[in-house]
Amino acid sequence: MGEGFTFTDGAFLGENVQSGISSWDTAFTNAGGVLDTSFTSTDWASIISSGSKFLTTAGNYASTGFNALQTGLNAAAPYLQLATAITAAGAQKTAAIYQQGLYEVQAVDTLRLAQIRTDQDQKYAAIQAGRKLLSAERQALNYTIQGNTLLRGMERSNAAVRARAAANGIVYNEGSAASIQAANVGATYRDVGMSDLNALTARILGFEDAGAMILASKEQAELTMSAAEAQASQLRMAGQFAVDSGGLLSGATLLQGGLNFAQTVRNPFTPG
Repeated sequence: MGEGFTFTDGAFLGENVQSGISSWDTAFTNAGGVLDTSFTSTDWASIISSGSKFLTTAGNYASTGFNALQTGLNAAAPYLQLATAITAAGAQKTAAIYQQGLYEVQAVDTLRLAQIRTDQDQKYAAIQAGRKLLSAERQALNYTIQGNTLLRGMERSNAAVRARAAANGIVYNEGSAASIQAANVGATYRDVGMSDLNALTARILGFEDAGAMILASKEQAELTMSAAEAQASQLRMAGQFAVDSGGLLSGATLLQGGLNFAQTVRNPFTPG
């Protein structure tokens, strides 16, 4: 036997503390041990009962807290739903404005590209018209050179007639010599007249062609700009429609949110 505890029948009885097992406690007391009277079976029952009450009270408090939290969330739910509806309505309106901005950018780009295209077309038409005028002027110059060549040939021919007449002792400005010279002059000036007419015609046609090119480029530019303006107008109309429809959808979302709020909200000043 040791001091403060006893081994009986192979059982450990503890240090004067009731174990709660009757056979152990009886063996301990029969062996001369003294149990501490502050620890009895009734005390253990009290401890267990107090623990059970504590757990029950803690559970009640937890249930009360959860119910309070659930009540608070239920009371706040209508306000949260209303805030969500307001946010969704604002998002719809913002998306509509953003869509309008995209349409406006497309409209501006359409007009800008059309203006660039028409400017380039007009520049190219002006270059082509200038080339046409130069070509017509060269053609007219060729006709002028042809007329001058005819005149020089006439002068050489008449000079030869006068030389032969003088060599034969004939007066060159009378008789057959004069007739031959007059015939040469008449034929030559008729040909020179045709050359001058061809030169004038070449210039006139050149100016007409160049003018037609410039006019066609201006008309094409007007058509291109008109088409671009019509497309830009359609894009802007689509943007305005997007804003209008977005405003309607936003208003509908707000209205639905307000109706839901009115149906679910509770008056905080009403008891119960």
